[in-house]
Amino acid sequence: MPGGRLTQQERQQIALGLADGLAYAEVARRLDRPTSTVTREVMRNGGPTAYRADVAHRATERRARRRKNTPPREQGAPVHGHGRDDEALRAYEEAFTVLLMQQGLPRMMARVLTCLFIADAGSLTASELVRHLQVSPASVSKAIAFLEEQGLIRRERDERRRERYFVDDNVWYQSTIASAQGIARVAEIARQGVGVLGVDTPAAARLENIARFSDFISESILRAAEQVREVLHTKPGTG
Repeated sequence: MPGGRLTQQERQQIALGLADGLAYAEVARRLDRPTSTVTREVMRNGGPTAYRADVAHRATERRARRRKNTPPREQGAPVHGHGRDDEALRAYEEAFTVLLMQQGLPRMMARVLTCLFIADAGSLTASELVRHLQVSPASVSKAIAFLEEQGLIRRERDERRRERYFVDDNVWYQSTIASAQGIARVAEIARQGVGVLGVDTPAAARLENIARFSDFISESILRAAEQVREVLHTKPGTG
């Protein structure tokens, strides 16, 4: 299996594969590359609908030059220390970011949230995020505002009156509940359409099936989330 960076020819093959509607796994198979490599390449360069081989190649060259000319990150960076492998950490951070992007988060928001997830303290200041991500304060500020609005992070002032941004331990629970509630709203709207379109019509039958399916999924997710949360938050020797 080939290693190293993608070549321009490989990027052109990725673009052709996307244009043909191929899955990432199939594109990767044809290139003899890991699926994660293709997924990461596409998601960091505009996504499947906006990916352009020449643009992606130039962007990669620019990033490589920036890394070469950028001094090493400070020892106080969020995940350094503890004998960790910096290269493995960077790869993991990128993989987690790509995953969050596939879940619908814009890239900068995904990068900031990943940083907070992997920081041992579970919190960072704006300046720490700027330093770690090598981006502008405005980019971090915009990402923070978006993540706050989504209920994914919160902010507090520390003893030095600096704003710190936190991810709570139950943030995934909160996100799951919000997702289930969204599915429940789909069921509600679909069922409204049954009355509007007429109970005995094909369109109404289709909407009723959507409503039933959505109800079942939403209720199952909510029930499972509560059960798992209770188990995970129960301390040994209690209950």
